[in-house]
Amino acid sequence: MGPSNRSSWHGFILRGFSEHPKLEVTLSGVVAIFYLITLVGNTAIILASLLDSRLHTPMYFFLRNLSFLDLCFTTSIVPQMLVNLWGPDKTISYEGCVVQLYVYMWLGSVECLLLAVMSYDRFTAICKPLHYSVTMRPPICLGMVAVVWGGSLANAVVLCTLTLRLPRCGNNLLDHFLCELPGPRHFRTRCIPNHKIYSEKI
Repeated sequence: MGPSNRSSWHGFILRGFSEHPKLEVTLSGVVAIFYLITLVGNTAIILASLLDSRLHTPMYFFLRNLSFLDLCFTTSIVPQMLVNLWGPDKTISYEGCVVQLYVYMWLGSVECLLLAVMSYDRFTAICKPLHYSVTMRPPICLGMVAVVWGGSLANAVVLCTLTLRLPRCGNNLLDHFLCELPGPRHFRTRCIPNHKIYSEKI
């Protein structure tokens, strides 16, 4: 990302729910409780499937990956969100926003592909039970998971890098509680010669 694409203040303001300060207090408590439940629940799934030899099957192997993914996904978003909800400071550094953008996109892609792999595993177990032990051998399962994580990382690097090359025109306000790629229904920000910013819906 070139220097012309960076503003004088190297950071962003995550507006989130800042217009509703009373809602922030309640929301922060709810989010913190569910975050703890997510941590405990996914950690229990991982430990149970590792410690019980009867659960050393492809289905639980993929489930462990999904639980680990869920731990990483929520941890990449929720702590920063709680910091913004708990205090008046709604800022995130430019570097922190870039890291969150890459991680969020990477893990989001992993989730989609991993669910597809898990559905193929269940399809094979139900529709081709006699071939299941051959089709879903441990090396094949490891290879599929490696492709999922590696392919998702490549996808995130390409998409996020192209996004970060777009001009921001000095606009540091994000109407969200995390840094993510803009969707087709988001507001599009354009630059005009006098450096003013206006937005229009797509």
